Amino acid sequence: WPHTLAIQPGGVTKAPDARDRVRILSTLRSFRRTLEATIFGAKLEEYAALATLSDLDGWQTGDAALFLRIAADLGLAASGQGPRRYLSAGAYPLGAQRLTRAGLLDRGTLKPFDPAQITEDLSHAWMLGDTAHPAQGQTVPDEDMREAAYSWCKAPRLGGQVVECGALARQAVDGHPLALALADEGGVRARVAARLLEIARTQIWLEEAAQALDPAGTFLEPFTLPKNGQGVGLVEAARGTLGHWLRIEKGRIASYQIVAPTTWNFSPRDAQGVPGALEAALVGAPVAEGEETPLSVQHIVRSFDPCMVCTVH
Repeated sequence: WPHTLAIQPGGVTKAPDARDRVRILSTLRSFRRTLEATIFGAKLEEYAALATLSDLDGWQTGDAALFLRIAADLGLAASGQGPRRYLSAGAYPLGAQRLTRAGLLDRGTLKPFDPAQITEDLSHAWMLGDTAHPAQGQTVPDEDMREAAYSWCKAPRLGGQVVECGALARQAVDGHPLALALADEGGVRARVAARLLEIARTQIWLEEAAQALDPAGTFLEPFTLPKNGQGVGLVEAARGTLGHWLRIEKGRIASYQIVAPTTWNFSPRDAQGVPGALEAALVGAPVAEGEETPLSVQHIVRSFDPCMVCTVH
């Protein structure tokens, strides 16, 4: 997790030298050993090569196999069904491209991601203001907490529709065959299995990036902050699509709005009464007699890997 003081406009504050490169490669080798011994019980490349749900069902080693057996016992494949509409802004910018694709996978059909279609609905949030694009949005708490609302989270929508983001969305939009099959399945098992897939693929990518690291390269480009201007940053954070909208006037921040991944997934209902991805996924979750914190609810909520701290505006 990079320290905030390591990053500044134009790059990073410390250029890695040859010793840093050796240390990075050594750390990655150690991490691979742990993953292959414990999580997967096999080479990462073997899990990353799985292409179908039948391939996944046949996985027999490591904690991944233990999870799959538990998922089968508890019916987690059918539990917590999402909207099957998946958003990714594309992960890991490398120069002019990104390592994974950006797009909207809408029930099996890949469409371009148009950030101009993002709006934030406030009808059921304890926030004051009108539905707007984040660039024109405000964050004004409703201190009276009107009865129609029930969340400190706004309700982001893309083209008026609910989307899900995260590891499953990221891998499916990128076109990995197993992730596409899991995206169609759409439940708790799909999200966790896709997160395992992403761990394997990311480790491989990191090793390739570290091998290609050139200490003689440029790691910081000169950058002059404008006196006036506006911009947007859209990236993939660990939990999904993250957007920052910034406006500068006379050298100072005039507006700064964020839509975090859990805001997408945990949004309340919108003005049409349509619930967010998690709220819809919880419908029909079984509650056993005497359960005050139902196990099925915990499985569904945790499958989205929530960060409520980032979600509260």
